[in-house]
Amino acid sequence: MPRLAVLGQPIVHSRSPAMFSAAFTELGIASDWTYEALEVAPDELAARVQRMPAEGFAGANVTLPHKLAALAIADHASDVARAIGAANTLSFTGAGIEAENTDASGVLTALPEQPRGRRALVLGAGGSARAVIWGLREAGAEVSIWNRTETKAERLARAFDVRCVAEPADFDLLVNCTTLGLRQASRRPAESEDLEPFPFGADAIRATHIVVDLVYGKHDTALLALARDRGARVVDGLEVLVRQGAASLRIWTGLAPPLESMRTAARAS
Repeated sequence: MPRLAVLGQPIVHSRSPAMFSAAFTELGIASDWTYEALEVAPDELAARVQRMPAEGFAGANVTLPHKLAALAIADHASDVARAIGAANTLSFTGAGIEAENTDASGVLTALPEQPRGRRALVLGAGGSARAVIWGLREAGAEVSIWNRTETKAERLARAFDVRCVAEPADFDLLVNCTTLGLRQASRRPAESEDLEPFPFGADAIRATHIVVDLVYGKHDTALLALARDRGARVVDGLEVLVRQGAASLRIWTGLAPPLESMRTAARAS
């Protein structure tokens, strides 16, 4: 029975086990495949990954804070993973540990329209931000980066040949890859409180915008709640999770992912 897992710290919140289990059931392979969440500290990642093939694992997803380290651990990496400089999907084969990155395609396929020609602002400078920046640039968007630590944003901007901004100007597409503004709320957020860490005020969000937040939880983040309130089109972290997970599933099994079953399970878990 091939095993799969998601590796991260913390990991208790992950919706991936429920999402993949639903996919296995829909595909009729639930008796053959399993998926679990494994908490792994950064200093234990390499050793843990090295043990996994002997334990029956066929692959693993990798989430915070391990995406950059996962690429370094791999014996082989796809062109996409190398270009991004991070991996979120590992496969264990006879050739060794193979790394892929499905984060970029996860965001791009979750968008309501293609980003070509749009002015995209990416918040953050971690592994997920690298994938989003690379994907949007490859798709023809005009990409700018902002990060609280400006030197990190500057390094990333140079690596991907995009702009680093200290005070974001106008944008069409906003993607939050940071942990800013994570207070989950079932009511309309207090704008002055919840958006204070962001490099713009509430008035910067308009109905013409597309707003993506990679964070997910029981309720909208403050940023998404505000964006919905202002009529913007929004994409939450669960939809991105479903899309990148679907790409990983196809890599491991070769089967077409059942998106609706995966989406329903992710939102219900």
